[in-house]
Amino acid sequence: MTLPEKISIGLIEDQFLFRKGMRAILESWPEFEVVLEASEGYTVIEQLANCAALPHVLLVDLSLPATKEGKSFGGLEVTNAIKAHYPSIKIIILSVHDDDNFIAELILSGAHGYLVKNSDPQEVHDAIVAVHTQGSYINKRSLTALQKRAPGNKGDKERLDGNIHLTKREIEILRLVCQEFTTEEIAKKLFISVKTVNSHRNNLLQKTGCHNSVGLVNFAMKNKLFEPGQTPFIH
Repeated sequence: MTLPEKISIGLIEDQFLFRKGMRAILESWPEFEVVLEASEGYTVIEQLANCAALPHVLLVDLSLPATKEGKSFGGLEVTNAIKAHYPSIKIIILSVHDDDNFIAELILSGAHGYLVKNSDPQEVHDAIVAVHTQGSYINKRSLTALQKRAPGNKGDKERLDGNIHLTKREIEILRLVCQEFTTEEIAKKLFISVKTVNSHRNNLLQKTGCHNSVGLVNFAMKNKLFEPGQTPFIH
């Protein structure tokens, strides 16, 4: 993929060696540029206000130091603060916790991706590119966490919320979105134009009331339209 510009990145991580090691890995790719470092979350909004240019993506540790008053200000609080003040910035949470509840809560709260700290560097690279170009990075681990968080039992009859009615093609595209296929890849798989894919995706957003791909994934899970490992129905 050819990117139109360097992706600028901010690192919010209190462990000095991990932060410096992550910076070295990221800057080994010419398409990345680290423009911000912080060892705590509660000063991030102030630091961003003084930035010459905002980073495109923030990599945020889930566990960060509390404020001087002892108030918790970890990855969840950083996510909420960024959403309120700088909604254009994408957030990827980094954590040692591989727990379904942590993953689902952070994604549903507004994080654009979630990676465990022992992830392969290439996955970190791919996640950053995905949230910058597509708006989210939902890997199989995150899909599983969202599925377990969704209400209802597996034996329930498939149904949609309220009076929402999706066409067969919209469901096909929804399932491909859940698998992180790009618009161009979906068009190729379904033998339709990129313009048609975008039209269907906009219809999905309008019908479901979702704002982005993460919302569509959550909707699909909640309504049992997609499960991790499922192959989309393509005709």
